[in-house]
Amino acid sequence: MDCWNSKIKDIVDAHVHMESSVTEETLLSIGEATGIKKMALVSIQDPAAGSGLAQSLYMKCRHPAQFYVFAGLNHAGRLSGGKVVTPSLSEQLDAFNRMGCDGIKMLEGKPDSRRSLNIPITDPYFSEYWSHVEELGLPIVWHVNDPEEFWDEQQLPHWAKRRNWGYGPTDVQKETLYAEVDTVLAKHPKLKVTFAHFYFLSADLERAARFLDAHPLVNFDLTPGVEMLQNISKNPEAGRKFFIQYADRMIFGTDIYSDLSIEHARLRAGIVFRWLESDDTFNIPMGADCLLGPGEGGVIRSMSLPTDVLTKIYRENFTQRVCREPRKLDVGVCVQECERLATIAEAMSGKPAIETEAGLVAKRLASAL
Repeated sequence: MDCWNSKIKDIVDAHVHMESSVTEETLLSIGEATGIKKMALVSIQDPAAGSGLAQSLYMKCRHPAQFYVFAGLNHAGRLSGGKVVTPSLSEQLDAFNRMGCDGIKMLEGKPDSRRSLNIPITDPYFSEYWSHVEELGLPIVWHVNDPEEFWDEQQLPHWAKRRNWGYGPTDVQKETLYAEVDTVLAKHPKLKVTFAHFYFLSADLERAARFLDAHPLVNFDLTPGVEMLQNISKNPEAGRKFFIQYADRMIFGTDIYSDLSIEHARLRAGIVFRWLESDDTFNIPMGADCLLGPGEGGVIRSMSLPTDVLTKIYRENFTQRVCREPRKLDVGVCVQECERLATIAEAMSGKPAIETEAGLVAKRLASAL
């Protein structure tokens, strides 16, 4: 029962991480084992490593019908203290669009990312970017905030503490981040944003409903955060009512990453399948990956959602927002971008460009031309 299989076919997973181009076969096997037909690779850039976007482009080039790419922004200019010159955020958007990326992934809004970049999303640094992404109509998957217990040392899960995801009074506060988002959405109401992890509002469904009502183009993805399942399980009937009412606004995701074992990936996907589809009461399996907090979590009470709601969540809401089929890549433009990212990585890390993830991908993609 731990590896639950969905009864819905042609599932799209809107939140997957490609760790390296060498994990290609593993991710393909995960898709086959979980019954997930298509995946959106959310590509957070690590400028010093030249990684994040490059390996996602590689995967989409190799399997164009199976993978979408959501490109993350590159802040090397700011992070290097001006040592490296990078295109503006708006120019990066144009490059992503030319390459054939399907959308944008933002981690700017997660508190530990704020620690490193330390630029509010309402800062003039982002002003032109917000206007341009609204103009282009590119969909965004945006991680804003973290679970409320991450600001409480007594409640902080051990797996979050190991990743330095515990926050204190010197860190940006949860309500500050929400207020910044409100400011951005008020100024740019046509932004097509899917907030990852239920926007960390699972403990307050009334507030979540008010937010969705106020912003008709906003969606939530259901990527765990195990706290989402546990919070909604406290009142599963209210959760079921919410999901049926906002069936057009929920998008399936898992946070599977490509170097996860197939067993762990099946467990991770199966937990969400079971929560949405069955009428079971269960605990997180002890064999689940550490980010689900095995052994620490409470009871999960499933919602037994109707088939038409499940179909929207698993596929239709994503394809209507993004595209039924992934956009076609311009491989030549992708090669140029990867070469540029490799040069940035070399300048920041000292590692030869050709040995970075972006350099290796550029070479592989060039051979496909």
